[in-house]
Amino acid sequence: MECLASTLMATYAHPRPTPTNFLPAVGTITSSYRNRFPHSNFTHSLSLPWRPNTYYKVASDFPTLGPYCTRSQRVAESTIPPFVSNRTTLFTRYTPDDWYRSNLVNFQESNTSRHNSERLRVDTSRLIQDKYLQIRKTQTDTTQNLGERVNDIGFWKSEIIHELDEMIGETNALTDAKKRLERALVEMEAPLQVARECLFHREKRMGIDLVHDEAEKELLTELDTILCCQEKMKLHLDKAIAQLAANRASQHELEKDLSDKQKAYRIDDKCQHLRNTSEGVSLFRGVEKVDATISVPESWAKFTDDNMLRSQSERAASAKLRDDIENLLVVTANEMWNQFNKVNLAFTTRIAETTDAKNKIHIHLTKTLQEIFQTEMTIESIKKAIREKTAFLKVAQTRLDERTRRPNIELCRDTAQLRLVNEVYEVDDTIQILQQRLRDAEDTLQLLVHTKTTLEHDLSVKANTLYIDQEKCMSMRKSFPNTLRLVGFC
Repeated sequence: MECLASTLMATYAHPRPTPTNFLPAVGTITSSYRNRFPHSNFTHSLSLPWRPNTYYKVASDFPTLGPYCTRSQRVAESTIPPFVSNRTTLFTRYTPDDWYRSNLVNFQESNTSRHNSERLRVDTSRLIQDKYLQIRKTQTDTTQNLGERVNDIGFWKSEIIHELDEMIGETNALTDAKKRLERALVEMEAPLQVARECLFHREKRMGIDLVHDEAEKELLTELDTILCCQEKMKLHLDKAIAQLAANRASQHELEKDLSDKQKAYRIDDKCQHLRNTSEGVSLFRGVEKVDATISVPESWAKFTDDNMLRSQSERAASAKLRDDIENLLVVTANEMWNQFNKVNLAFTTRIAETTDAKNKIHIHLTKTLQEIFQTEMTIESIKKAIREKTAFLKVAQTRLDERTRRPNIELCRDTAQLRLVNEVYEVDDTIQILQQRLRDAEDTLQLLVHTKTTLEHDLSVKANTLYIDQEKCMSMRKSFPNTLRLVGFC
C-alpha cells in the first residue's frame, strides 16, 4: 500500500519568508551557481548560522498518512542520506558588483517611491475634494428626489382621502336606501295579506253570488301587482347587497393603499430630512445590493389610479342603483295605491249592486207573500164553491134517484126529467171546472211558495255577500299603509 503524505520535519514547518526586492534573485548570480550539485552529493556544515529553507526542502520519498503508515514512515526515514554543505560555495554567493548594483537599485527605487508618493498625495487630495463635492451634489439630488417623491405621495394620498370620503358617503347613502327598501318590502306584507284575506273571505259567498265580478278581478290584479312589486324590490335588494359588497371592497383597497402611502410618506419624509449629523445614521453593509422593489413609478402611479378608477366606477354604479331604488319605491307606491283605489271602487260598486238586488228581492218577496196569501184565499173560496155545488148536485141526483121509483107508465121522460138530467150534467161540469181551477190554484200556490223560498234564500245569500264585502273586506282595507310607509320612510 502506497502512502499519500508524510509529516514534515520541524525545521521546514515554518512558512517561506517573503523575498525582498532590495536583493537580487539567486538565479541572477550566475557566478556563484555555475555548477549545480545533485542533492545526493551536496554537503552542509552544521556550524553555519543559516539553512537554505527558501531554495531547498527535503521531502520524504515515501509519504505516509499519519498513524496509519508508521511502519512505512520508519523505513523511509532510515533510508534518507545525511545533509552535507559546501563551505566554499556558500561563502562566494555574491560579488562586489552585485553589491554596488544592489545599492543603485535601492537608490533608484527610493527616488521613484518618493516621487510616486508625492504625486499620489496630490492626486489623493484633489480626488478627496472632487469626490466630496460629487457626493455632496449626489446627496442634494437624492434629497431633492426624495422631496419630489414625498410630494407625489402626498398628492396621491390627498386624492385617495377625497375619493375615500366620497365612497364612504355613497356607501352610507346606499345603505340607507337599502334599509328603506327593506322596510318597504316589509310594509308590503300587510296589503298582500289583506288581498289574500279578501279573496279567502269572498270564497265564502254562496250560490249565485260566487261570481267572478269586477271586485274579484281587481283583487287578483292587486295581488299580482303586490307580488310583482315585491319581486322587483327583492331584485333591487340583491343588487344593493352586491353593490355594497363591491363598494366595501373598493373602500378596503383605498384604505389599504392609503395606509401604505402614509407609511411610505413617513419613511420618505424621514429619509428626506436625514443629514450626516442626524441621529440613528449607521452603516448597513450590502444594503445597496438588496433590491426589494416590486414596482416602478409608472406601475406605482397606475396602481393607485386603477384603485381610484375602480372606486369611481363603483360609486357611479351605486349612485345609479340608488336612483333606481328611489324610482322603484315611488312607482310601486303609486301602483299599489292606484290598484288599492280601484279595488275599493269595485267593492263599493259591487256592494251597491248587491244592496240594490237585496232591496229588490225584499220587495219581490213581499209581493210574493201577498200573492201567496191571495192564492190561499182563492183556494179556500174554490173549495167552498165546490162544496156548495156538491149540495146542488146531491139534490139533483137525489131527485133523479127518487123519480126512478115512479111506477110503470109514470116513468115518463118529461121536461122535469130532462131538466134534472141537464142540471146534473151542468152541476157536475161546474164542479169539474172548479176542481181543475182548484188544482191550478194549488199549483200556483206551490210555485209561489217555491219562489218565496228562492227569494228568501237569495235574500240570505245577498245578506251574506254584503256582510263579507262590507263588513269583512272593507273593514280590513281601512288599514292600508300610507305612501310614506310604502316608500320606506317610516
